[in-house]
Amino acid sequence: MDLNNNATVFAHLHRQPHPLRLPNAWDAGSALLIESLGAAAIATTSAGVAWSLGYRDGDKLPLELHLASIASIARVINVPLSVDIEGGYATAQHSLERVVARFIDVGAVGINIQDGADQPQTLCGKIGLARKVAERMGVKLYINARTDVYARNVVPAAMQVDETLARAKLYRDAGADGLFVLGVTDPQAIREISDNTELLLNVIAWPGLLPADQLAALGVRRVSVGSWIPQTLWSHTAKLTTDFLTDGGSEPLFSDAAPYAHINGCFPD
Repeated sequence: MDLNNNATVFAHLHRQPHPLRLPNAWDAGSALLIESLGAAAIATTSAGVAWSLGYRDGDKLPLELHLASIASIARVINVPLSVDIEGGYATAQHSLERVVARFIDVGAVGINIQDGADQPQTLCGKIGLARKVAERMGVKLYINARTDVYARNVVPAAMQVDETLARAKLYRDAGADGLFVLGVTDPQAIREISDNTELLLNVIAWPGLLPADQLAALGVRRVSVGSWIPQTLWSHTAKLTTDFLTDGGSEPLFSDAAPYAHINGCFPD
């Protein structure tokens, strides 16, 4: 895998006429399938990865398990790979610099890193460290700064645009490339944010959000689906399992199933 080439391609994908569409993957199989269906890049959902490995979302997944999962994804895809590293997994045992370096080592050319409930200055420090590590490694890492101003209602609704833009300036000065505003859906707010920041705007599939092609006119450069696909699959699996446990019938299991040989043949020897 050519990290520098993938990094260049990934950055370029954010500057196309239409927003980059990212149906987020949660393991190697989902990443391989998503790529095969035409995705220009793979981005992970932290929630989906955590759930697939038996952990809650929210910085609960052990770093080594996360790294192993990302390495398995990188092994089966050819397109650029961006990883949601949540708050950065920095602990007494793992410095943020080491964490970022290890994700780059296993194939990441982009990261999402979030402010969550922390003060924006905390994320600024993390962005700066991540940028220095990437530069030292010779990789133009795409740093997507996620802000939870909307998702967590950090400030009253009337102040959310201004607060988002204030954080965007801080994150841009710290070295971020993109701004990921989790939960924003109002077209006027999206337009105002995109018009007043140098960062490339990323939004996520959300109730009430316009389709991706319409978001292009508002200045959105990237649209991701987050954990919605694994959430839907969880519900579908629960229904199939409940029905089978209830009546033991096989037919519902066959109606939407892809052929075994087709799936098996998608994977490398």
